[in-house]
Amino acid sequence: MPDPVLRSFAPVVGPGARVLVLGSMPGVASLDAGRYYAHPRNLFWPIMGALFDAGPELPYAQRLARLQQAGIALWDVAGECVRPGSLDARIEAGSVVANDIAGLLAAHPGIDRIRFNGSAAQTLFRRHVLPALPRAPDLARLPSTSPAHAALRFDAKLAAWRAGLCNE
Repeated sequence: MPDPVLRSFAPVVGPGARVLVLGSMPGVASLDAGRYYAHPRNLFWPIMGALFDAGPELPYAQRLARLQQAGIALWDVAGECVRPGSLDARIEAGSVVANDIAGLLAAHPGIDRIRFNGSAAQTLFRRHVLPALPRAPDLARLPSTSPAHAALRFDAKLAAWRAGLCNE
């Protein structure tokens, strides 16, 4: 039986969004929970806690609200894809349907920076989104917060995320 088509979540974006954080596609734990970065070993929420007081100890809705207050929007590059398991390397290339990131940017012109949560999101963006953008905001890849990316310690990831999200 073929693997099912996975569908990402709606974007989390407030009226004052300045930075769009893009993942590739939510992992199995996130899809099952219906929440961004739900895997207990993913460092996204601990990093957001350190930067914006939006840590994993808060209810999910409150974390999202704090990110929106800080001007941070969340989404994924892939709106749909086929991927057995959670590893980005297993995304079937021909199955990717990108989210309407151009439409999101047009609706939120204050977004002037896109930050990629890891290299897979950046690669998918360059392949499926960037060619159709009339203008590209400032783009930068940040270290993946996934537990599969264990090459950097928490402190190093936090420093990179602080520089990418908090420095203008």
